[in-house]
Amino acid sequence: MIIAPTGGIIIDEKETKIRNFALRDKEGNEIGVFTGKSPRQAALKAANRGHSDIRLRERGTKKVHLFEGKRVQVDKPKNAPTWMTDKIWKPQVKKVGIEKLEDI
Repeated sequence: MIIAPTGGIIIDEKETKIRNFALRDKEGNEIGVFTGKSPRQAALKAANRGHSDIRLRERGTKKVHLFEGKRVQVDKPKNAPTWMTDKIWKPQVKKVGIEKLEDI
């Protein structure tokens, strides 16, 4: 973050870089898009929607990030609002590796 001479705040490009990741199935078809600053953040979003074998290709590159994902039910946090249910779903992912594609 940079403070401009006029007193305004200029946000550095690196701080706001949101990347797009295409979710691929086992055949290589792109079936959805998840966004995030990192591949892990996008994988957590995919896992929260029920995907377990997560293959994310970063848009504009030939890299495919491989994750194993699941959702587990946990107790709500102690500082949770009263309207929240006693159990909530929480995503978990584990990075398995990276593949490089020859063709997109």
